[in-house]
Amino acid sequence: MVELLISGEKLNKVLTDVEVLIEDVVSIFDQNEIAQKRLVEIRADPSIGKSEQELDEYLKKRGVKVG
Repeated sequence: MVELLISGEKLNKVLTDVEVLIEDVVSIFDQNEIAQKRLVEIRADPSIGKSEQELDEYLKKRGVKVG
């Protein structure tokens, strides 16, 4: 086994970098979970999945002035 000597400063930098990477990975997975929950909500009530532009177009087709 090889023994390495690492300064406390460099070790702290590496640990900080690793923590940031772990947070990024967690963020990616959390976003996926959030997106999945939102998809379930939209499937349960499709009207909440409409964009503002889609809603404006819908209202214009029905004769409502959107400004």
